[in-house]
Amino acid sequence: MTVPVPLYQAKAEFFRMLGHPVRIRVLELLQDGRMPVRDLLAAIEVEPSALSQQLAVLRRSGIVTSTRDGATVVYELAGGDVAQLMLAARRILTEVLTGQSVLLEELRESEVAASWA
Repeated sequence: MTVPVPLYQAKAEFFRMLGHPVRIRVLELLQDGRMPVRDLLAAIEVEPSALSQQLAVLRRSGIVTSTRDGATVVYELAGGDVAQLMLAARRILTEVLTGQSVLLEELRESEVAASWA
């Protein structure tokens, strides 16, 4: 009998699976629609074997699907939620970085004020 994985653990494994720059770049590129492997290779500029390995991880996870069109393999996002996740990540990162730049500016201002005192 298999023991069910707690939801928080499944989520952690999901985010770990996303934790590779090539996988994230593939997902960003596929937000605009289906794309053949040759176009992914041109856009990402990694070795074909490295891209193939990362595409296999995404495919096994069910996040992307692939179809063969003659000799060409075409990838696409398995669902719209992945695109929404990528947009949410961009918004969160923008907020975090904006907050950091505000803090950095405050630190610089306090340094200047301290040097005048």
